[in-house]
Amino acid sequence: MSLWWLILGMLAITFLTRFSFFAWPDLRFARAIEQGLHYVPVAVLTAIVVPGMLMPEGELWLDWRNAYLLAGVLAIVVAALTRHLLATIALGLLSFFLLRWALGQLPL
Repeated sequence: MSLWWLILGMLAITFLTRFSFFAWPDLRFARAIEQGLHYVPVAVLTAIVVPGMLMPEGELWLDWRNAYLLAGVLAIVVAALTRHLLATIALGLLSFFLLRWALGQLPL
């Protein structure tokens, strides 16, 4: 039964946060809060991606054979140098699959 309470709680929180923008359309945040909210997407994406790069098998794997880590670092370098989203995604994916193939980690 506690699982259902958890699901209903998440449903209520999600609904209320999205509904609040329709209920109070003239609501404005302070400048400091707006600046802080600017970093939320970066923080969430980092929290999702970094554990997958550092722990692809469920435990820390800092090795030159970690294709996830190598492709991630290459994607970070491409993003920093080019500031081009499509180039970062394309080169990151291409390098990831080439590294997996070169290291014998693809089930082909």
